[in-house]
Amino acid sequence: TTTTPSRGPNHNQRGATLVVLMVSSTLAVMILAAVLSMFLFIGRTSANVINYAEMEAQARQGLETFAQDTRQASDLDWLSDSSVELTVNGAAVTYTFDTGAGTFSRTSAGTTTALIEGISSFTFSGYMITGASVNLADLTTAVKREAASDVTKQIQIYVLASRSSTTVTTATNTVLSARYILRNKRVSA
Repeated sequence: TTTTPSRGPNHNQRGATLVVLMVSSTLAVMILAAVLSMFLFIGRTSANVINYAEMEAQARQGLETFAQDTRQASDLDWLSDSSVELTVNGAAVTYTFDTGAGTFSRTSAGTTTALIEGISSFTFSGYMITGASVNLADLTTAVKREAASDVTKQIQIYVLASRSSTTVTTATNTVLSARYILRNKRVSA
């Protein structure tokens, strides 16, 4: 008599087949791809939020500096439609928008400080004591600059600033300031 060796209780189990191995590998790759894309999305979003927050803080600080000087100014001289000189506590303080660099800067005692960078659009507006607009379109002569300077009692700034980086889309912020009143400047109606 011949006896066949018994295979034991697990004689029907075999190793993983090629099909099972391929399906599990495909599922693992899909899960890893989803995790990686979510990680990249969160990183890009974080960079965009940081850009926006920095831009917002810089615009707010720059406009606050301008507001303080404007409210204390005793006189104003329009140098151009993108530059104004304020007399603050007897000293000249010049605010200028540089179209080439896209910066709004403050110059006092020979020191220039960039207040807002990354500006794509900038507009100064002047207003009389009655609220009517001051014509800043033609400041080509000293007489026209002086006439506009004499009647200006309020100033408004419109700034469109943007920031971008290589990993995110451009973050754009529009800042429309309130009209700043030159409290210490005497103007007749």
